[in-house]
This record gives sequence, structure tokens and C-alpha cells, in this order.
Amino acid sequence: MTLHSKRGQAIHDAHLRENPEPHESSTPIPVLLLGLVAILLGWAIYYIATANPRTPPQFGDRRTLSDLSATVAAAPGAAVDGAQIFAAQCSACHQATGLGIPGVFPPLAGSEWATGKERLIVQILLHGIDGPITVKGASYQGAMPNFGEKLNDAEIAAVTSYVRKQWGNTASSISPATVATERDATKARSKPWTGGDELAQFR
Repeated sequence: MTLHSKRGQAIHDAHLRENPEPHESSTPIPVLLLGLVAILLGWAIYYIATANPRTPPQFGDRRTLSDLSATVAAAPGAAVDGAQIFAAQCSACHQATGLGIPGVFPPLAGSEWATGKERLIVQILLHGIDGPITVKGASYQGAMPNFGEKLNDAEIAAVTSYVRKQWGNTASSISPATVATERDATKARSKPWTGGDELAQFR
């Protein structure tokens, strides 16, 4: 055998001893995993389609503060939640603490208007205020929207009762019947109260 033949035979033998080149085979995704992904995707689409997030009011926007949110409606026969109504309609100005914002929005905690005669706080909610008012010795330029068209008698009764019993206030609750009486007494009124002086005369 020639030298050339021997070299060729050696190369051939070396190739036979080598392992075959590795190759990547395709691994199908398990059907169970695909089904789980499909279920999760369907749930996510349903959740997004049916979610109803609420956008919090932006402090300082008069248009937002005068139209804070839609009426908080209770299911038929369900008790009206005054705390929920306060959080949705009032806390942006008067704050969750009831302390208001000094020089801007008056406090409800210890307020003579909130804890005084029942008709005063009811009338303030029914018609709003657009004028100066003094609360706990401090003057405010009242610019409170009316809620007479947004809230019904039971809702106004619930939120005023909540205010009159929170933050150290100990005034009596207000009934829907009282709100109905006050609403009827001033049904011809189409403008806000012009401040504390007019409200004081209404006592």
C-alpha cells in the first residue's frame, strides 16, 4: 500500500471514530401549556373590557370640583353609605380628615354650620354657596357647588349625618324626611346662597 493510500485510509478511519455532528430537534409546546395561556389571555381581555376604573378628581380644577362625580346610587332597599358619598363628592375639598384646606376650603370638623341646625347643612348641600362665609372664626370665599340635583333625599341625609358625627362632631343625624321638607321649602330657589349672612337670616 502506498503512502498516499495509507494516509487516506487513516483519515477515513478517523472519521469513523468521530461522533456525528449534533443537531437541534424541534420540541413542540405542550398542549396543556397552550391551553393555560389561552385561558389567561381570555380572562385578561374580559377583565379589561368590563373594568370601570374611577378617575380621582384633580384638586384645583374648578370644573372638576363643581362636577366631582355622578350620583352615588344605592341598590333598591340597600342602606345609603354616607361615608362613600362623602369620599366621592366632598373629600376633594374638605379632605378625608374634615379639616379642609386653610384659607381655601373650610373645615367640617367642629364647624358651626355643619353641626348647627339641621336645615343649615341641608340647605348648603341643596343649593351650594357663592359668597363669603366665616367658619370657626376664619373667613372663606365660599364657592361650593350645589348637590340638590345630583343627590336624592336619602343620599343628602346620609352624607350630612356622616359629617355631623365624624371628626369629633356629635350632632344628631338627619332623616330623608327632613331633607324632603327643606327641598320643598326652597324649591323656587335657583341660585346658591350668597354666603354666611344670607344663611344666618335663613335660620
